Amino acid sequence: MIPRHIAIIMDGNGRWAKEKKLPRVKGHAAGAEAVRRTVEACREMGVKWLTLYAFSTENWKRSKTEINFLFSLLGKFLAGEEKNMLKNGIRFNAIGDLSALPEALVKKITALKKITGELDGLTLTLALNYGSRDEIIRAVKKLLAARLSGDVEKAFEDALDTKGMPDPDIIIRSSGEMRLSNFLLYQAAYSELYFTGTLWPDFGKDEIQKAVKSYSARNRRFGGY
Repeated sequence: MIPRHIAIIMDGNGRWAKEKKLPRVKGHAAGAEAVRRTVEACREMGVKWLTLYAFSTENWKRSKTEINFLFSLLGKFLAGEEKNMLKNGIRFNAIGDLSALPEALVKKITALKKITGELDGLTLTLALNYGSRDEIIRAVKKLLAARLSGDVEKAFEDALDTKGMPDPDIIIRSSGEMRLSNFLLYQAAYSELYFTGTLWPDFGKDEIQKAVKSYSARNRRFGGY
């Protein structure tokens, strides 16, 4: 059974670089290649939604040099993948508070969302300047401003960044850490969790297949018997 929606906490770029005695930025560059492999593997398996935790609200604590490199790398990645997305029917999406990101990057994100918006293959969502607590607080502020009435649960879910997206069937975390780190906390209520010791730059088709195999062997009861 192939999960409809896979979400991944991409972790381990820094440790990968440290093990190889390389600068941290080399780990991030290698991580970008892992993203390409993972997107392709999910597309080939028939996964419809893939959400990647790319930059958290906590990542601003990193050095300015590293942050600037990450944003530059992301811009190059999006520019380089545009043709591939159009060719393979990949729809691009982004969640998080994008207002704090560099203006040029936001423009690229907005443009890519627009030109791929009608594609119906895999939907690739990047979580950028995303934190689940921040998302929930922003959603509550929207509801308070709107003086909510009616179906509270639906209104709340529509106020989240993930409006229109199915909840993740499985959340994968690389590098051996076993926590969600403020990622999709509301949406993960019944998600299966899968942890692997593989560092993100070494991630690819084999790891995705292992995670899907583990998922397929589970009995999802959603609180029932």
